[in-house]
Amino acid sequence: MTDSLTTRIDRALQTIKNPRTGQDVLASGQARDIATTTDGKVRLTLLLAANDDATIARAVRQAVERVDGVTDVRVDVKDAAEFAAARNEPPAAAPKRAALPVMDAAPAAQRTAAPTPVLYPNLGRIIAVSSGKGGVGKSTTTVNLAVALALMGKKVGLMDADIYGPNIPRMMGVDAPPPVDGEKIIPLEAHGVKIMSLGFLIERDQPAIWRGPIVMKIITQFLRDVAWGKLDYFLVDMPPGTGDAQLSLVQATQVSGAIIVTTPQEVAVGDALRGAKMFQRVGVPVLGVVENMSYFESPDTGKPMAIFGTGGGKRLADELEVPLLGEVPLYPPVLEGGDSGRPIVVAAPESTAARKFTEIAAKIDA
Repeated sequence: MTDSLTTRIDRALQTIKNPRTGQDVLASGQARDIATTTDGKVRLTLLLAANDDATIARAVRQAVERVDGVTDVRVDVKDAAEFAAARNEPPAAAPKRAALPVMDAAPAAQRTAAPTPVLYPNLGRIIAVSSGKGGVGKSTTTVNLAVALALMGKKVGLMDADIYGPNIPRMMGVDAPPPVDGEKIIPLEAHGVKIMSLGFLIERDQPAIWRGPIVMKIITQFLRDVAWGKLDYFLVDMPPGTGDAQLSLVQATQVSGAIIVTTPQEVAVGDALRGAKMFQRVGVPVLGVVENMSYFESPDTGKPMAIFGTGGGKRLADELEVPLLGEVPLYPPVLEGGDSGRPIVVAAPESTAARKFTEIAAKIDA
């Protein structure tokens, strides 16, 4: 008698062990709510605790994909403690952990202290690159500053903390599962920069529908479990806004400073101001402001043309009482380099945009 599809899926899940518990994900109850259709589509829920290895999700999906008769797989990753609370179950799968600071989420007597930041001296100066809103060129700035510092002879690491939109692999031209040596993940390398991103661990079209505890786990694992070696600079590409990833980073380690990226538009400057104030409030100094897409340089005359307004970055820097590190022009090859994996400081080092990024990197180093 031929095994049913459900039986074959169960057997595949039993091969995936959780290093923390030593049990397979089926026996431990981490994989549940498994549903199948007659045409082989599979959907299941995977519960991850804060100190579980985030790569378990990828292993589960790949194991189910290999099952004969399966045509499509969707794995919904959920926080184990929240899932247990919602179903009024004992949180056996979720270890005790410190809670993220959420204003008025519970009475003060019930709150747990935030985790103490851990020092990682081998990472050198840890610099967060942030923006108040998306679309201002934050990741482009991070990539080009990292490569510019590497070209100056510095040992540079680049961590993609933009959990919900990890674009660093494409922009740096690398995309492969990182090798593992013992208990350490080996970062990939491009243009002289060591890189780690969630984009290496999940499929391109897989959404990261994760809340604070899982985000904290991923960022902590990227800091602690990756063999970065001895670095001078460790740049962190943050997601836009002031959410879980920003709080997780400053709770996980001592951040040397933050760079705020904006465009000249007032709407972008207003959002960037809130992002900068968040870092100042948690004790992270703002090193300066980068105004991206400051102007368009006419290819015929070389004259700057202010497409998105003028002076926004300078006004933001003045309000924060920090330096305006540089004004980077709108230059189409910058976009092309991001899509092709060749940052502009490598693809066209003599261009105005590349020179601006190099000058900013020199100011950071100084």
